[in-house]
Amino acid sequence: MTDATHRTALVTGASRGVGRAIAERLAADGVFVAVHYARQDAAAQETVAAIEKAGGRAFAVRAELGVDGDIDTLFTGLEEGLRGQPLDILVNNAGVAVPKSIDEITPEEFDHMLAVNVRAPFLIIRRALPLLRDGGRVINISSGATRIALREHAYAVTKGALDTMTRTLTMTLGARSITVNTVAPGITETDMNPWLRDNPEAAAAVAGVTALGRTGRPADIADVVAFLASDDARWVTGQWLDATGGLYLGPGGFRP
Repeated sequence: MTDATHRTALVTGASRGVGRAIAERLAADGVFVAVHYARQDAAAQETVAAIEKAGGRAFAVRAELGVDGDIDTLFTGLEEGLRGQPLDILVNNAGVAVPKSIDEITPEEFDHMLAVNVRAPFLIIRRALPLLRDGGRVINISSGATRIALREHAYAVTKGALDTMTRTLTMTLGARSITVNTVAPGITETDMNPWLRDNPEAAAAVAGVTALGRTGRPADIADVVAFLASDDARWVTGQWLDATGGLYLGPGGFRP
């Protein structure tokens, strides 16, 4: 890896929530960050502005994933923004969730989740390989739902595929000293989980079944990603890092 002030990163789904926190944390470490987003122009520009106000460097890249031409659109914008620089860090964070059980979700909803959560990261990694510098980092954002048997079956299936993608790529990319790892958040305070903000009792219930006694925050995930993106993690690859705060590891509230 090169010095942090000369590194570059692409963070997908970086206009808000966990993705924004990751982009801001990497930028704080000196990384030049491509802030990918799908539709929310204002949110993406706010993220870039916040990074720049803090002394970092960033640019926005718009591309809706899961539609025809998505990868071409993404990389056209990425390469324009990088202006010939290689890519050091790729964070596949963008994802969609349909909180329905197997008997509720429609085939169309399932197909869309597969397109955004599985197909897009796979094709993004493939397209990024010529840009990725030897010794680079690929970090996939999965979910604690692949460890815990929750009712969002289809969502867990897509994230389970992403977990497998991480493991199977390690040997291929290891020849170039590129590490590939997964970070699995738990129930985190983002726009994807508005009920944590709107329902204090539900938030308290989540905290009660979490070993560390609270719900997750975007910065909790961003700090783990920053470690994996750093030179300190040069000897870590093919790993699934649980960043749930110990969600559902044992009986909530029980103290022998």
